[in-house]
Amino acid sequence: MLSISNLCVSFKTRRGDVDAVKGVSFELANGERLGIVGESGSGKSVTSYALMRILDAGGRIKAGEAVYGGVDLRRASESAMKDIRGREISMIFQNPRAALNPIRKVGHQIEDVLRRHGQATASNAKEKAIEALEAVRINDAPARYEAYPFELSGGMCQRIVIAIALACNPRLLIADEPTTGLDITTQKTVMDLVDELVRARGMSSILITHDLGLASQYCDRIMVMKDGLIVEEGDPAELFANPQHPYTNRLVDATPRRGVSIRSLLPEDRRTPEPPREIRDEPLLEILNLRKTYMGKSGPVHAVKGVSFTIRQGESVGLVGESGCGKSTTSSMIVRLLDSSSGQILYKGEDLAALPAKDFARNPLRGKIQMVFQDATDSLNPRHTARQSIAEPLHRMTDLKGERLAARVLELAELTGLPAHLLDRFPHQLSGGQKARVGIARAIAPDPDLLILDEPTAALDVSIQALVLNLLADLRARLGMSYLFVSHDLNVVRLLCDKVVVMKGGAIVEAGPVEAVMDAPTNPYTSELLSAAPQAPSRRAA
Repeated sequence: MLSISNLCVSFKTRRGDVDAVKGVSFELANGERLGIVGESGSGKSVTSYALMRILDAGGRIKAGEAVYGGVDLRRASESAMKDIRGREISMIFQNPRAALNPIRKVGHQIEDVLRRHGQATASNAKEKAIEALEAVRINDAPARYEAYPFELSGGMCQRIVIAIALACNPRLLIADEPTTGLDITTQKTVMDLVDELVRARGMSSILITHDLGLASQYCDRIMVMKDGLIVEEGDPAELFANPQHPYTNRLVDATPRRGVSIRSLLPEDRRTPEPPREIRDEPLLEILNLRKTYMGKSGPVHAVKGVSFTIRQGESVGLVGESGCGKSTTSSMIVRLLDSSSGQILYKGEDLAALPAKDFARNPLRGKIQMVFQDATDSLNPRHTARQSIAEPLHRMTDLKGERLAARVLELAELTGLPAHLLDRFPHQLSGGQKARVGIARAIAPDPDLLILDEPTAALDVSIQALVLNLLADLRARLGMSYLFVSHDLNVVRLLCDKVVVMKGGAIVEAGPVEAVMDAPTNPYTSELLSAAPQAPSRRAA
């Protein structure tokens, strides 16, 4: 179906041309499911964009051929490519909300594709759009047809994007990180749906991902890319069980999975003994019968329903569950970004819930509970350098000035592994891992007792995730902080946490020591979460 030969793609920059893809060659058979894995910057997405001829303005195909069904995609006219895109080759983009037009109803966006490729007329376009929504198992499709993207959840938006991609029954589907940011049950539902539709329609597919578990579960063949080159390829089970290339070895080692330690995620030359952790019996934070109720159009909505748990000094507690279960609302109330409806938040015996959230920024306790946000890019001021971002809480909460302030910023950068020469760069000049380090340095600047971590590694490559997780483990041991780790990645929670709290529908359904809950869950929902998690590949024993 598809033949790629010596594909080379470069981008023009102020400092000259940058080669993003360097002589990639592969073939894709009818009905085959190909996985392309590798870290950010490896050339995975650029390869697929080149196939569809949707490169950024500065990008160009320097050399090579891409032949689809006898058509030379590199030399085809733009008119021909407009016919091929959507009708023959379709793509599910990484960010579903960004891929959808925010000011048009989702049903109309499906109609656009159908009518563009002659698959529907004005009289039957709505009917076919609703059929497309039903094909991706959207409940009450006629009502969802009228919805705008902002009215739908992330998982629902992803289904809309899939419906658009499959509306014209293409022969090749490219899925670019289709589950980034989704919770594990929604991720499994989306991937099972895509896989079922691909098989049922006899399509070929290319799955682009940095999740080795997903790739091994949903692909017939895997290609590993690094620095614009294919470094290894083969059957998923064999390739991950016995990787031959050093880079594939590092990817497999860095993937969190049962039975490994947090230090074993790092390359061998960077592994050091894990520092001892001290957990004291006295509680640092006690959450007692915490509730949050919103008034909706049809009555009260109970987002959090009587949640209670304790975090001891030096302890790391994981808070897990699907999107909408109340995790983020609970953590927002604890950090005092949101007022509770009732209940207590006792920090060393003092009830923080009695203090209005709008006044808490000026409270001396503000610096004792800090938060690392999920999106390292959006949580940083784009007009502030890394140095300014780290210094901001010191300006607000301490009396440090001049040389003492500059010295503290340098100390925090060193503590979080951020090179000093990067301190004067802006967020867009930093990598994802570097931005994550700035966010952590900013959060620990006022010496907090409790750090709330909201999916801090969700969008990071596995090797960067390994570095950040080890950094968090080291900081906790060195500074004696407690963590509330909000996540949907149960393998990461197992590595970093002592205790886990499982939420569903605003309530706690199970809680206890992390090994006990994950090895022998007593609640069916916990079992469902564990079974939905992609099984990370394991290396074959020597």
